[in-house]
Amino acid sequence: MGKTQRRGFITGGTWCVDNNRMVTHWPGEDGHAQFLREERHGGGSGCNFALGIKRLDSSMPVETITIMGDDEGGRFLRSLAADAGIGHAQMHVTSEVGTQWTDAFVSQETGRRTHIFSRGASDVLTPDHFDFSSTTARYLHLGLPGVHKLMDAPWQGDANGWVSVLKKARAAGLKTNLELASIDPQELAELVRPCLPHLDMIIVNDGEIGALAGLQTLFDGVTDVEACKRAARQVLENGAMEIVVVHCPVIAIAVTRDGKVFSKPSTQIPRELVAGANGAGDAFAAGMLYGVHEGWSVDDALALAHASAAASLRSLSTTGAVEPWRKCLALANEWGWRKAG
Repeated sequence: MGKTQRRGFITGGTWCVDNNRMVTHWPGEDGHAQFLREERHGGGSGCNFALGIKRLDSSMPVETITIMGDDEGGRFLRSLAADAGIGHAQMHVTSEVGTQWTDAFVSQETGRRTHIFSRGASDVLTPDHFDFSSTTARYLHLGLPGVHKLMDAPWQGDANGWVSVLKKARAAGLKTNLELASIDPQELAELVRPCLPHLDMIIVNDGEIGALAGLQTLFDGVTDVEACKRAARQVLENGAMEIVVVHCPVIAIAVTRDGKVFSKPSTQIPRELVAGANGAGDAFAAGMLYGVHEGWSVDDALALAHASAAASLRSLSTTGAVEPWRKCLALANEWGWRKAG
C-alpha cells in the first residue's frame, strides 16, 4: 500500500484493567493510609494511546493488537475498544491465563503513582500475534518492553520479540514508535537498544532517555535538561529515528536527525485540578504523534503533547480527561505556559 494512502494508527502490546485508587498518601511497609475513591478503566500503552488518539480526534482511524484472558476483564477491555471505534479484530483471547491487571495507587498528598500489577496474558503475547498485512495505518505505536515475558526474550534470531515486530511493521510500510516502561535502567537498555535501528521515532521520559544512553539525567529527582539533550543526541546516533522526544513535568525537548533541537516548557495546570499523573506520558505521546501524523511543525506538536498530558491530569484514569485537540490547546493557553529556563 502506498505511503500517501495510509492514515491513522495501530497500537500493539499492553492492554490491562486499571483499578485506579486514590489514597491519602503512600505508606511505608507496616504503615497505613486512608482509601479515598476508586475507578476502573483500561490501561497499558496500547489501550491508553488508542483511546487518547480517539479522544483527540474521533475521526482518526485506530486499530490495536494485543492479547487478553477469556474472562470478565478481557470482555471489559474489548468493550472499551468497540465503544471507542477502535479496530479490535486482533485483540486475541487466550484461555491459558487471565487478563493483565494493575492496581494503580495515586497519593493525594504528592500526586505520585505506585503500580502493583499482574502480567497475566501479556506473558503469552508473541510476534506471531501481529499481522500487518491488511492495515491501512501509517504509524505503529508499540509497547511495553519489560512486562511481556515472550516478547522480551530472543525470537527466531532477533534480540527479542520487539525487534521482530518492528521489523515486520516496517516491511509492511508502517512507521514505528516504541513506548517504554520505567523499569530497571539496565534491563530497559538491554531490551530497547536493539530496537533503535528499527524505529522511526521514540518518545520517552527524562529517566528513560538516560537509561538508553547510559547517562545520568536526573540529580536528586531534578531533571538536567542539558544532560537530556546529550542523551537524546546519543540515542539518535545509535538508531534510525527521525526524531527523539524527551518529556518531563516541566519541559519537553525534541532532537531531529538534521541536528535541530526544539524545547517547549509545559503548561501550568492549576494544582487543584490535578487528580493524578497516571497515563500522562501516554497522553503526551498521543498528542505528539497526532501532530506529527498531521504534518504539524515540531513546536506545534510539542505544544499539543503538553496540552494533552495536562488535560489528562484531571482524572484518576489514564484517558478520561483528554479532550479533542482544539479544546486541549485552548485549556493549555487558558492555564498558561511555564517560562523557558
